[in-house]
Amino acid sequence: MTEDTWSDRDGSDYIPRIYHDWIAGDGDDQRTFLLDVEGEDAVAGVLQAVLLSEHESWMQGMRVNSRYRGMGLSTRLQRQAFEWARERGSTVARNMVFSWNVAGLGGSRAAGFDPCTEFRWAHPDPDADAGSETGAGTSTVEVAAEGDADPDAAWSFWNAGAARDHLRGLVLDAEESWAVSELTRERLRAVADDGRLFVARDDGTRGFTYRNRTYDRPNEDGEVVTWAEYAVGAWDTPAACEALLRAVSRDAAGVDADRTRVYVPERVRWVSDVAAARVRVSDEPDFVMAADLTRDSLVEN
Repeated sequence: MTEDTWSDRDGSDYIPRIYHDWIAGDGDDQRTFLLDVEGEDAVAGVLQAVLLSEHESWMQGMRVNSRYRGMGLSTRLQRQAFEWARERGSTVARNMVFSWNVAGLGGSRAAGFDPCTEFRWAHPDPDADAGSETGAGTSTVEVAAEGDADPDAAWSFWNAGAARDHLRGLVLDAEESWAVSELTRERLRAVADDGRLFVARDDGTRGFTYRNRTYDRPNEDGEVVTWAEYAVGAWDTPAACEALLRAVSRDAAGVDADRTRVYVPERVRWVSDVAAARVRVSDEPDFVMAADLTRDSLVEN
């Protein structure tokens, strides 16, 4: 049903590769919904809901069989997932939609999602010597790492910064891949204790980032590639951006990563800062949508 989902974009859907492992995780914090077709050996739709925190849930993998599109089935599936999440304490549900996926955006709005935020990926190359090249030492920005990185300084910067406002306080989730959730002071302290926090300083705090996780994924040729993922990149000057991305390059090399991705706000200010640092940026943004689960109308079928 899903293996040809992205055939028109020279890509393949991930659902067929992970589906059996995916549903094996169903339990108190996760539920996969299927929509059967009565009298036919077919599945009309699939959607998974995951609880990310005491009040946040994530909706992912929404697919509708091409034979049954245009019948409002995605909304029916989504409302069922909303009800499941709300019964377990969620007050907000979010999802992620590629910016080019017009059908997905329309379906999300029809189901009750509203626009939330948008972001891009920055991809600094892993490089143990990043920042040591000629001319790179002219900046006065320093990056504190490991025991010197102050999580409370990063927290104060986040709460007062434009990046937080644009991203609605959301960063990549610590457990669920391709999901975002609210950043907390406790999470920053935990990553600082693990030596994964990087704080830019120049007469005060100028930004921060932290390594969220590393993971392996096959590339286009079937070779296994190790990725280092950074949950957010937040800064207030181009120099801080460059310093943080150089720190990411060094850190990624230190964990033997082949590639990186850093979640950054989709605004000309931040994207152009990344470009000025001569770091590759994804071609298109991704959109995050949010649904208020305190609305009774969202769980009525």
